Amino acid sequence: MKDFFKIVLGSTVGFVIASILFSLLSIILFFGMIGSLSSSFSRDSFTLQDNSVLHLRLSGTIAERVPELDPFVQLLNNNEPSTMGLNDIVSAIRKAKDNDKIKGIYIDSRAFSASMATLAEIRQELVRFKESGKFIVSYADNYLQSGYYLASVADKIAINPQGMLELRGLSSIPIFYKDALDKLGIEMQIFKVGTYKSAVEPFIQNRMSTENREQMTALLDDAWHFMRNDMAESRSLAPEKVDALANKMTAFQPVEFLLTENLVDTILYETEMRNYLRKLLNIDRNATIASATVTEMKSVTSRSANRKTNNTIALLYATGNITSGSGSQGIQDRFMVNQIERLRRDNDVKAVVFRINSGGGSAYASEQIWRAISDLRDVKPVIVSMGDMAASGGYYIAANASKIVAQPTTITGSIGIFGMVPSFEGTSRKIGISTDVVKTNEFADFGNLTRPFNAGESALLQNMVERGYDLFLTRCADGRGMPKEGLAKFAEGRVWTGNQAKEIGLVDELGGISRAVEIAAEMAKLGKSYVVLEFPRMRSPFEELFNRERENLAAKTLREYLGESVELFMLLKDIRNEDYIQARLPFDLNIN
Repeated sequence: MKDFFKIVLGSTVGFVIASILFSLLSIILFFGMIGSLSSSFSRDSFTLQDNSVLHLRLSGTIAERVPELDPFVQLLNNNEPSTMGLNDIVSAIRKAKDNDKIKGIYIDSRAFSASMATLAEIRQELVRFKESGKFIVSYADNYLQSGYYLASVADKIAINPQGMLELRGLSSIPIFYKDALDKLGIEMQIFKVGTYKSAVEPFIQNRMSTENREQMTALLDDAWHFMRNDMAESRSLAPEKVDALANKMTAFQPVEFLLTENLVDTILYETEMRNYLRKLLNIDRNATIASATVTEMKSVTSRSANRKTNNTIALLYATGNITSGSGSQGIQDRFMVNQIERLRRDNDVKAVVFRINSGGGSAYASEQIWRAISDLRDVKPVIVSMGDMAASGGYYIAANASKIVAQPTTITGSIGIFGMVPSFEGTSRKIGISTDVVKTNEFADFGNLTRPFNAGESALLQNMVERGYDLFLTRCADGRGMPKEGLAKFAEGRVWTGNQAKEIGLVDELGGISRAVEIAAEMAKLGKSYVVLEFPRMRSPFEELFNRERENLAAKTLREYLGESVELFMLLKDIRNEDYIQARLPFDLNIN
């Protein structure tokens, strides 16, 4: 027995010692990793060399903003970003224009994803860059349509001898979930106002309504008009010629065809393109080409960086779905209201550019943000800069700004409201679950998702949606200084391009962030003496690392168990977590 206790005691002590050693080792490894990351973050700033080019290498997804440093990508993906920030790209081009050490831009467009208004923002900056007299050249093995739209600005466009160039126009391919929901026994109960409010269609139909097809056709035609005309002007082609080429599906044409039709200027291998760059830079054939990437340009100071002034223009980003909450993900009303209030009280902030990229969301949260913007506008100018979209709830929070600026291809409008509540009666039957009820009052069991709404409940919800729509109309009419009856003609949930919105009075001016900043400075009477600071604060590198790791782990686990059904699951999760009353665009316009 004594030996038994000795063995148990020895094993216990051994286990405790091993646990301590393992914990110490884990701590050492953890802090070693942190130290390694910290050393990489604290490296000396990039030094821009004389006679350099800005290497505009576009890849991954282009979003409004990304964290300052992405350690997860940096460590695992060999410094190749999976997401690029539009603000970083625009800033790099502006710095390159003003910096004498940079002689030109080399556009290197890989497979990347960006919406129409984002592309317009980058292209406008490239056009402004050419005013400096510096060169822009472009090379790609394969040009996607989005990449070619940007490359068309270049003084010379080169393509690989075995490459291809995509030019095909625009399309929208919405996804419908009705049959999938039917198989699960889920019925979506819809309450809406607005003939064109198509956000609910994927859940109750298998194809687009006549009204939705009408508005999407008009939207795509107008957006393509601007993209086509931009490319035609840059390449000295008639717009009709660009349409004719798009109808030939240029991606399947030989490169000689692209050269003959003036879509490209020359056919080169990448080594030959580098030699052409050396000629432009007037350096030896074997010399190294000095260059700077978008990431490296972050550490290059602009001419205005050292200017001391208390005149600040705040660039406040509102990106994603509008929801109720206090977090920083998406546009959560309490968090956003708090940001707006801070800017209102900050005496150094003389004007605010409210950058909106949102298809809307909760009508209640939109109203809270609308109020905060109203209070801010009473104190200082508020200029809205619309990104890829500022529609439905996104337009709600923009409507009362001092001025609204949008890209011609921005998606906006969609002034309408809907309610969508699932009934799981069919699901309950499929799995053999039934419910009963005892209640004291008529609506005591309101919200019971195991049965459909009755007539009285449906009437209550529809009335609430109609009141919300009337309030939405009132907010927009008051903000835009338009008669409510006049605005109603352009509401009904219909979406518009920024260009169309300007024609009907929903937008004041066409342009990007830079134009919005100029207007803000003019309205605040700042002249040229101001700085632009971005809000809210981005997550630190370490916060981003652990947040991304958590999100990736959850996503991978769901996908492992649910397979292709994960998309529908996430969709239902979002619906469950949203307010029932929504002011938002269709869940996925799927424009490409």
